[in-house]
Amino acid sequence: MFHQVRPWAERGFAPNRLLEITPDFLDAVIVRLKALGFVIVDIDRALTMIGEGAEKPFAVLTFDDGYKDTRDFALPILEKHSAPFTMYATTGFAERTARLWWVELEEAIARLPHIRIAGFDLPAANAAEKNAAFATLYANLIAGSEKRLLATVADLVRAAGIDARSIPDNLCLDWAGIEAMSRHELCTIGVHTLTHPRLGKLDEAEMRRELADSRASIEAHIGRPAVHLAYPVGNPIAAGGREFQAAVELGFKSAVTTRPGMIFPAHDARRTALPRLSINGHWQSLDFVEILLSGAPFAVWNRGRLVA
Repeated sequence: MFHQVRPWAERGFAPNRLLEITPDFLDAVIVRLKALGFVIVDIDRALTMIGEGAEKPFAVLTFDDGYKDTRDFALPILEKHSAPFTMYATTGFAERTARLWWVELEEAIARLPHIRIAGFDLPAANAAEKNAAFATLYANLIAGSEKRLLATVADLVRAAGIDARSIPDNLCLDWAGIEAMSRHELCTIGVHTLTHPRLGKLDEAEMRRELADSRASIEAHIGRPAVHLAYPVGNPIAAGGREFQAAVELGFKSAVTTRPGMIFPAHDARRTALPRLSINGHWQSLDFVEILLSGAPFAVWNRGRLVA
């Protein structure tokens, strides 16, 4: 699982760095995967291999959200290695109607010397204080509803004088960009909902609308089926049994979470609840990636369960 791939701009306050790696590190990860004997396949081939059994280890490269840097910085590396990949697109980001609220939060705190909002009174005069303010606000907001989270961040953005609509415009592909990517022989376009909500926080009807309508919109734009899904945020709070079953009923062939783990034959019966190995920007270390690829940490984290 990847998010943003772009050259690193040095800064002391970068709370979303876990979602960002450099192009050089992406290149190095692919080289290491191949050196370890992994074959890189597209998501459809992976599903066949899960069902039929794989003779060698395989990997699927996935990129969430639909960032411009997937095209600008990741794609040349993927082409260099002839590596297929899946890009999960959020339709609201393409249309500039949905909000990358975690980026909004970072940019607002970066601008403000003090945070006074929604009962919070947090200093933010330097990088250390800004990092602490972000951590406090983030932890509090994700514990609540989507409505409260979005409203609070919107208030903070207004206080900082930021145009929230400019953020997806700066960072994300528009429909023309997604359509062009869909025509690339290495790329599979997947679904990442309308507005990137934590689906588990929504009622049943709204959750299903996020899945069904985003798929229909993507299919209308790319002119082919979009049958692979990534749950936004993807942790147990954001996606659980209700969402896994809805994905089946809505006709998705696969759906990926952010739950850490490796793929096993038992996942053939749980194709809408697939785990992923996150390549985290905080630890751009090939040795750590290799440790994760061994599966040993996941065996500990998942208490020995192959399928969570």
